[in-house]
Amino acid sequence: MNQNVNINFNNTYAKLPNSFFSVVKPTPVKNPKLIHLNQSLCSNLGIDISNFAEPHGSQILSGNYIPVGADPISMVYAGHQFGSWVPQLGDGRAILLGEVKDNNGVQKDFQLKGSGPTPYSRMGDGRSPLGPVLREYLVSEAMYKLDIPTTRSLSVVLTGEYLWRDKPFPGAVLARIASSHVRVGTFEYFAAKNDLKSLKTLADYIIKRHFPDILKIKNPYLFLLKKITSLQSELIAKWKSIGFIHGVMNTDNTSISGETIDYGPCAFMDNYDSRKVFSSIDLRGRYSYENQEIICQWNLSCLANSILPLIDKNRSTAIDRATEVINEFMPLYDKNYISIFRKKLGLIKKENSDSKLLDNLLDIMERGHADFTLTFRYLSYLSLKNNSTDESFINLFANKNEIIEWLNKWRQRLLKENEEDNIRVK
Repeated sequence: MNQNVNINFNNTYAKLPNSFFSVVKPTPVKNPKLIHLNQSLCSNLGIDISNFAEPHGSQILSGNYIPVGADPISMVYAGHQFGSWVPQLGDGRAILLGEVKDNNGVQKDFQLKGSGPTPYSRMGDGRSPLGPVLREYLVSEAMYKLDIPTTRSLSVVLTGEYLWRDKPFPGAVLARIASSHVRVGTFEYFAAKNDLKSLKTLADYIIKRHFPDILKIKNPYLFLLKKITSLQSELIAKWKSIGFIHGVMNTDNTSISGETIDYGPCAFMDNYDSRKVFSSIDLRGRYSYENQEIICQWNLSCLANSILPLIDKNRSTAIDRATEVINEFMPLYDKNYISIFRKKLGLIKKENSDSKLLDNLLDIMERGHADFTLTFRYLSYLSLKNNSTDESFINLFANKNEIIEWLNKWRQRLLKENEEDNIRVK
């Protein structure tokens, strides 16, 4: 391919020791065709879209052509999957080409997903059908527009080949952009091997790249745990505020950058059901909507346990310090959660009774099988003093008397706001 590609690739992760990854190139595909390019994301990354013009665009974004500066690798990690320990996982169908700097000078991972087998494919073909690729593109970009921290999707390329699952499906490759593809499971991998040197190398890499403000702090590893805990508390609160259920919150699907990653069996909830799950194998509801903050704290405890030797040489002291941080998660989460939902109720001032008002609404929504999104959307249409527009909101509920009673309490609460309807709606 003679086309000059003007993308400034680097791969700092590939400069880490060989035990962190496997060098592997994408497997060429038969007849790649670019069917969608995220032009706004290209702009955010400072990439001229002419780099991806056909026919060379599909060659790059399918993995058939490796641009100068890219250094393809697949990352190794471990993880707790549905609570069960798996000592080695890794990128089974994803290859990290490297990093590009966005317009703010921040390094972003550039990964191809569905680009062929890797040493971690575990007998799989490393490919992806078109359907899941389109699903991840749509959901991740929706999350981005909803201001939820997330990996993003740059492109979708048809491979020109068919994959056999239960029947033939067209194959596709997704280009994914992320702040980081390092997971809690990455730390677990080295901790399980008692490889303290690699564990420290990984932590130092993460601190330098993502949290340089803690470099000079006396105990940067404890503050690394604090940073990740804070980011995850914000993320889960935002998930729940839009009725999002990740579906598979394994530790290998928990990003250290606080972004939503690995969109598998996930969904935005329709009728509100606190016990709703979106994985066919989650028979016990481990990753249900109501459990997401509990599981996140559990995952963070796995991270904390992994880096105990870095926090303090005295294990007892390290446990005490890490436990303090992990115990901070729920108060942080609760603060973020009520802050977001307070706005969804049209409230600006803080009242101690707001949590009870919200919980009451959610209980009524669940009993009345009300749609999660529409409930909060229609609530914003209602007026403080005029109930003429209440009908559409009330009709979302099977238990109309209960929601009418709640509306009266809500309007009483609004009297403390001293804001006009238009300000509250905005």
